[in-house]
Amino acid sequence: MVLRINGKGQQSHRLVIFFAVFILTTLLILYGSNNSNDGSYIPFNVALIRATKTTDLKKWSGRDGYMPLYGNKSMTLHCHNCALVTSSSHVLGSQAGSEVDQTECVIRMNDAPTSGYESDVGNRTTVRVVAHASVFRVIKRPNEYLQRTDSNSTIIFWGPPNKIGKDAKGTLFRLLQRVSMTYSNLSFFSISPNKMRKFDNLFTRETGRDRQKSHSWLSTGWFTMVIAIEMCDNIKVYGMVPPNYCGKKTASKKMPYHYYKPRGSDECLMYIQNESGRRGNHHRFITEKQVFARWAKQYNITFTNPKW
Repeated sequence: MVLRINGKGQQSHRLVIFFAVFILTTLLILYGSNNSNDGSYIPFNVALIRATKTTDLKKWSGRDGYMPLYGNKSMTLHCHNCALVTSSSHVLGSQAGSEVDQTECVIRMNDAPTSGYESDVGNRTTVRVVAHASVFRVIKRPNEYLQRTDSNSTIIFWGPPNKIGKDAKGTLFRLLQRVSMTYSNLSFFSISPNKMRKFDNLFTRETGRDRQKSHSWLSTGWFTMVIAIEMCDNIKVYGMVPPNYCGKKTASKKMPYHYYKPRGSDECLMYIQNESGRRGNHHRFITEKQVFARWAKQYNITFTNPKW
């Protein structure tokens, strides 16, 4: 017996097959994206579920992870109260400079200047954390970054070992050594390869996401916050927005990413593009701030301008 299907029946049959294939394909794509290990972007609320237990940073810290660039100095700095001044334009108009300068220890990042911005960011610097990509900008302006600092200030450089390590083939390490010899009143350190791996592992433990597989770089803010927790009993952060800030209506006003680059990229645009970037290397700014929010109570961290 031969079963014949008329034109309308054949069309309905094809539609049923088409929708079945479409639904099956969609489910396979969704399943593959949720279970892939290629590090594509994962919403942070999912990453939190996958996170492992929180690390006790007071026990995690190790002074041996800071290598002196010249001499045999050791990283022994400890402060009861610290001001961590970010590079965000949210510090502008805060008039927090006097309060910052009265704090026992002041921590800054990369090439964020104080000249011309003293009323908002203060003038003193106890510790400056500098990424390898910002080294030349710091060294080119010694009057700003190497002389306008507290006596016995500390500068900590971080970056891939092949960039700033002793065995690096480039000239960056030798340059840093010469600078540390010239400004012997300052203490210069680089983060050891072993401690760099610990920073990576810490990110994985706290977020459930592998930094390298997710094609991302840890930000200077991540390094600075962890270093601040290591050395400070209490931390007040100036200018850092909360993790959900860029999804609010209050974020509609464009704010430069850096307070000293008024024509630079918009901060929220920078955060969102980096957080959702799938190709190339990006910072996961929003993810990092979610972790900072979780650390706040545990490590006596408060945030102002804006206040969290």
